[in-house]
Amino acid sequence: MVFDTRLLTGVGVLAAVTEAGNFARAAEMLGLTPSAVSRAVARLEARVGVRLFDRNPREVSLTEEGHRFHAQVLPLLAGLDEAAAEAAGAAAVVRGRLRVSVDPWFARMVLASKLQEFLVRYPLLSVDFLTSNYRQEMMTGVDVAVRFGPPDESSLIVRKLLETRILTVAAPAYLEKHGEPRSPDDLVRHEALLFRDPQTGLPFPWEFRRGREVKEVKVSSRLVMDDPSVAISACLAGQGIFQSLAIGLAPLLSRGELVQILPEWSEELYPLYAYHPSRHLPPAKVRALLDFIQEIAVGA
Repeated sequence: MVFDTRLLTGVGVLAAVTEAGNFARAAEMLGLTPSAVSRAVARLEARVGVRLFDRNPREVSLTEEGHRFHAQVLPLLAGLDEAAAEAAGAAAVVRGRLRVSVDPWFARMVLASKLQEFLVRYPLLSVDFLTSNYRQEMMTGVDVAVRFGPPDESSLIVRKLLETRILTVAAPAYLEKHGEPRSPDDLVRHEALLFRDPQTGLPFPWEFRRGREVKEVKVSSRLVMDDPSVAISACLAGQGIFQSLAIGLAPLLSRGELVQILPEWSEELYPLYAYHPSRHLPPAKVRALLDFIQEIAVGA
């Protein structure tokens, strides 16, 4: 069944005319002309097959059939108002269940320790987290997805949350044993820990930026991983040098557990994006999470 939207319009006009007492005042209430109100009432009467109003030059009044019809549709109009108010409330109040798919590195290194703060801030909200590096079907069953890397061409709505530098790091034990590289070219003589690009299946190339100068170094490795947090654990154990996202590394660097090498070559930036499916304003719970991510990323 195809719903006739003109019927809903006519019912709204009928309610306005009943309240106002004549077409002119109803037209003022609705922002229409009196003739437009009169035509809407006439179309409604033709649609339902009965005369709804008795008309005279100064006022109109409901017929007996009009009274019955008005009594039946008035609760329906009230229900529509309530539904609209509830939807507006959902857009303004952070509540309900938020389903989100988050990049594992960001989830473990930055977000996990802050989740309690987020939940305390929004006591009416519950969160269902998935962690994944992959983008295929990343929106399945979730409200929003958060991924590192340039955005894909898709019908999804994309919001850039932040950019983070790419750092080259090693454990002090590794550097004591193998020495510290002084230039990107020195890395060819070191053991690298490689992270596989989840989109291509190939290890990310090692690139170094200093101003306008860009160098790509073909490093060698016996360890290739698809989880950068595992690579960091291997790096902390002194197994090699790793190129990592800077975000989340501050505690390890400040405690001296990791050492940044070639800091003058660390101007490459890598973005974090959020994806959601609707072009309309996302619900308050989604906006709250994305704003919170940008808030906690400062200094992470």
